[in-house]
Amino acid sequence: MNKPFRLSLMALVTLATLSGCTLAPDYNRPVMPVPANWNAPAQGAQANGADIGWKTFFNDPALQQLVSLTLANNRDLRVAALNVESAQAQFDVDRAALLPTVALGAGGTGAHLPGGLYNTRSTGPVTYHQYQANLGVTSYELDLFGRVRSLRDEGLETYLQTEATQRATQLSLVAEAVSGYLSLCADRDLLALAQQTVASQTDSYNLTKVSYEQGVATTQDLAQAETTVRSAQADVASYSRQVRQDINALNLLAGTTVPQSLIDGATLKRDWHFPALPAGLPSDLLTRRPDIVAAEHALKAANANIGAARAAFFPSISLTGQGGTTSASLGDLFSGGTGSWSFMPSINLPIFDGGVNRANLTIAEVSKKIEVARYEKAIQQGFEEVSDGLAGQQTYQDELKARELDTAANQRNYDTSQLRYKQGVDNYLNVLVAQRSLYAAQQAEITTRLGQLNQTITLYKALGGGWKP
Repeated sequence: MNKPFRLSLMALVTLATLSGCTLAPDYNRPVMPVPANWNAPAQGAQANGADIGWKTFFNDPALQQLVSLTLANNRDLRVAALNVESAQAQFDVDRAALLPTVALGAGGTGAHLPGGLYNTRSTGPVTYHQYQANLGVTSYELDLFGRVRSLRDEGLETYLQTEATQRATQLSLVAEAVSGYLSLCADRDLLALAQQTVASQTDSYNLTKVSYEQGVATTQDLAQAETTVRSAQADVASYSRQVRQDINALNLLAGTTVPQSLIDGATLKRDWHFPALPAGLPSDLLTRRPDIVAAEHALKAANANIGAARAAFFPSISLTGQGGTTSASLGDLFSGGTGSWSFMPSINLPIFDGGVNRANLTIAEVSKKIEVARYEKAIQQGFEEVSDGLAGQQTYQDELKARELDTAANQRNYDTSQLRYKQGVDNYLNVLVAQRSLYAAQQAEITTRLGQLNQTITLYKALGGGWKP
């Protein structure tokens, strides 16, 4: 091996080594700005919410059908998927900048000059022709200081952020679909309760009216009986409106018309059973939540951008070259002796830019600090959501049990009041008071049951569940 060849090989190795380096800071994940675990006792569950697919967690056929419709037709999710495709294409553009662009071109020129031009000996007109075919590299930048590589890394992290955002969108849609359906169930139950109350109180009002006409009941008894009927009728109208709005919301969320069978079967009066969720797990599992994963990729992208901003302070070298054939005759274009080449390296050394590079570096460094704060805020928000969910699990169970006992006690009181009124022991006012208390207790029980189910869904979502099938 001769000496010039050895020097060229060493230069190529040196350039390749430098091209593999970047000036981006080493990435270190920020320290978790929350306690190490949640202040809640373990419940015996072994899996994290992110490990439980939505089909496993929502095992009710109606919920599975509704969620499947939503994931297949929701427009927000479609936009999120298209954003992923766009980010992936942009990453391909950034990655392609690391490789030289090779282009094949061919062309020809013709020129006609009048006689006597430029004081030539020829007095007649002259026509020139030139044809060429070239294969060349167009403006390839040697990435000596990692500027292009840093931009490539930034594009990769942006793509991964968009992909995680798509998963976060799916997680939210799954939770919204199930929560919306449970709201429909609760409102249909409240509507049915109001309709039953109207029917029973209308019967009581008619009996009171007969008693009034016979001179047994007073005008006050009749008016009090009527107020209960009118109040229940107003609730029927209110809950009917709410049921229609719930259906409209589900249709929008699902991106299509929800099957009537799902609407007709909507009720909380069934055995809703969801898998047990963990309570004693370390808080760093939050880093698996899609929205927090997206926030970390945004932080990594900002970190890579610092490398590109730092590289702008150093020289950049670009290579442009081509080789091919050139001939005055098209027929002789590929004949011997027509070879041609050109090589045009250029170097750009920043000397004075008015502080632009320094300002861009400051912007990049501040942007990273902003992304650190956003990442930490996402962690804190996730921790707070899980903590609230864990706090609500047991308290909602206790509240629902108390509501059920309260309803049973009010039912006994109402039955006793009716019996005493029929026996002439008490007036009708006691019956009305008992009936209103029972109606309110039944409404509160339905609302509390809905809150308990929604609390479970919220905890599942907060733990990162809902984006796996």
